[in-house]
Amino acid sequence: MANEHDGLKIDSRIIPFPNSISPEAQAVLRSLVNQDGVPIYSLYTTPDAEDLEAWRLFKIAADQQNEARADALEPSLQATAETLKLGEATVYLARPAEPAKSDCAVMDLHGGALVVGGGKACRNAARVRAEQHGVPCYGVDYRMPPDFPYPAALDDCLTTYRHMLEQYAAAKIVICGRSAGGNLAAATLLRARDEGLPMPAGLVLLSPEVDLTESGDSFAVNRLVDVVLPDSLMPNNLLYAAGADLTHPYLSPLFGKLEGFPPTLLQCGTRDLFLSNTVRMHRALRAAGVNAELHVFEAMPHGGFMGKTPEDRELEREVNTFVSKQLQLNEV
Repeated sequence: MANEHDGLKIDSRIIPFPNSISPEAQAVLRSLVNQDGVPIYSLYTTPDAEDLEAWRLFKIAADQQNEARADALEPSLQATAETLKLGEATVYLARPAEPAKSDCAVMDLHGGALVVGGGKACRNAARVRAEQHGVPCYGVDYRMPPDFPYPAALDDCLTTYRHMLEQYAAAKIVICGRSAGGNLAAATLLRARDEGLPMPAGLVLLSPEVDLTESGDSFAVNRLVDVVLPDSLMPNNLLYAAGADLTHPYLSPLFGKLEGFPPTLLQCGTRDLFLSNTVRMHRALRAAGVNAELHVFEAMPHGGFMGKTPEDRELEREVNTFVSKQLQLNEV
């Protein structure tokens, strides 16, 4: 008799914190689960996509938390930052105290589920990247819903890339995006190519949100296993798209034609809700003839282990090596 089930039925079970990761990483996973074994972040809910006022209140609360974390980071930063207004786009140009080269730059696109993560958090993230890579960093404080849905964020990213091309050769630019920023980084290259702009030297996609339809396997398998991003972001995706087709490549770059993309580094973890996003994007890039390298970290949830572990430092070294190679920072 044919199997008529739609999937696997798994009994209730406890998934242990593995000994295969560092003690520091284990401690991070434990800190994000309550005494009942439930991910703390799963207890928070997001508004319906249609409830714009509730989203405004949600953003205020999230921005307050992000600003507090940014304030705590402030004393450790050496890079300076100035604010640029490029049309409708707000961009933080961060410069390292000791630049490695003056003819290179990176663009940094922050995460935040396409709804939060701007302001001081974005500004300080640009300063961190400038120090990390030793070159100027353009942190795009892209406009976000509910007041500025698609394509406002993508417009801001493309405006920033055009501005950077006026300052630097395309071969001297690397674009980096984390989570929602990974969506925008890849979408920016698709739209830039469609508008006749040259490709940058490299692309970094850290656990990118490249499929807003959430069609990948890990959206089911890693649900509640990812203690940082335990559940679907579909309300965010629908809010961002504002009625546009989620399968359009500018919204879900995974479904775009990726031929001609620059060398790309992709990263995710085995417990990341976006694991499927990342591995499918890697295979799609490879199929398009792109030089793409994939780094999957053991038991890592979305966004890493809060930047506090040997695994986080290992990831940072991989990104540094990639960016340095693409920008030829070690060449005289």
